[in-house]
Amino acid sequence: MIERDRIEEAGWIIANAKYGVVFTGAGISAESGIPTFRGEDGLWKKYDPEEVASIWGFRRNPRAFWEFSFELRNKLFAEPNPAHYAIAELERMGIVKAVITQNVDTLHQRAGSRRVLELHGSMTKLDCLDCRKEYDWSDFVENFERREVPRCKACGSWYVKPRVVLFGEPLPMDVLEQAVEEARSADVFIVVGSSLVVYPAAELPYIAKSCGAKMILVNAEPTVADHIFDVRIYGRAGEILPRIVEVVKSLKQNS
Repeated sequence: MIERDRIEEAGWIIANAKYGVVFTGAGISAESGIPTFRGEDGLWKKYDPEEVASIWGFRRNPRAFWEFSFELRNKLFAEPNPAHYAIAELERMGIVKAVITQNVDTLHQRAGSRRVLELHGSMTKLDCLDCRKEYDWSDFVENFERREVPRCKACGSWYVKPRVVLFGEPLPMDVLEQAVEEARSADVFIVVGSSLVVYPAAELPYIAKSCGAKMILVNAEPTVADHIFDVRIYGRAGEILPRIVEVVKSLKQNS
């Protein structure tokens, strides 16, 4: 009963919003089979993030980075889940104006979201750090299938890196600035599947709150920022968000 009341409250807030912004983290893609990084079964329990997910670790030993990445290869084959589609539906309804994501899997785009700000980059592009040649993931499919470290086809460098933000690298400033502007513009800010501990991205909900946005959290478990949210719903985003969308549709039809 309590969850249903919260879903209806979230639906009412969203249905009456003029400028919705969604912020997503690894939790939304976990339901598509992509491992999360933190939490009980997170990848950081198995891997040292400084070794496999930092720019200095990559420079020191690109093979360690790629061994880690091969475990995440299902990022390219995962499919959007109902939570991704629900967010895209809210955009089609004219409520959600932007999706800000910490994920690099492009599942939002594949679900139909058109304005996606990727704070941490994307796995679909790669760059040689030595000669700056750009590649698509498809350029190295055979290497990845054989679990071989990719090598630049132009200069022979082993430092071919996906266009993702590693620890020790700054976020793309243009994307971050757009995300901050979206947070300031939002009258409802919806956080889905994020632990809200990675900065500067985790600052965005606080910015939205300070500018007067109504705050909604959909997450598997409580976060360190729960106190700033007007509605908190704990559980699977793929089950909760479609129910919220149905409430929004009903309210819109009856208004």
